[in-house]
Amino acid sequence: QWADALKTQDPDHVLACYAPHAVLLPTVSNTVCNTPALIRDYFVQFLAKQPVVTLLDSYWHAYADGWHHAGTYSFVLNGDTTVVARFTYAYALVDGEWKIIAHHSSAMPERN
Repeated sequence: QWADALKTQDPDHVLACYAPHAVLLPTVSNTVCNTPALIRDYFVQFLAKQPVVTLLDSYWHAYADGWHHAGTYSFVLNGDTTVVARFTYAYALVDGEWKIIAHHSSAMPERN
């Protein structure tokens, strides 16, 4: 769902994947995004780089009240720069919908 939202190039579609209380530790920014406004601002800037995401590997774990998703992905930014990153997402049901409550993504120094 998140990767599909990125493809729309619409920061509001991406923001809709996150719970109102979510925290994002983004791939290409030092800012801790802990409000919907900060998360949206990050994606306005990130989507301007026209990211194309490719999932490299992925691991899912279910819990009684949520999901944990971790792995690696790559982004091609501006059509020419590739960033390989590791990620972790935590999901919870919010008003009957699965939402991201925590998202950490960091560039892998040994691959960039």
